[in-house]
Amino acid sequence: MKRLVRLALVLVLVAMVGCANMTPRQQRALSGGAIGAASGAAIGAIVGGSPLIGAVVGGAAGTAAGVLWEDVQRSLGGGASK
Repeated sequence: MKRLVRLALVLVLVAMVGCANMTPRQQRALSGGAIGAASGAAIGAIVGGSPLIGAVVGGAAGTAAGVLWEDVQRSLGGGASK
């Protein structure tokens, strides 16, 4: 399990280095997906299910949340972060 966490952290760091030329929405999608995948894998492992399925579901949910974040903030009247 520790090996999987280390691998996930390395992959996240490598992905973040490539974010310099991305739009803020793309950066949020990437970071949301990475955080969601890591959280989903951890939850899947803790509850005795499948960490792989948890990572896929969490990654999809995190990516969607990252993409939609600006739209949700705008609809709530909070404005969009730039």
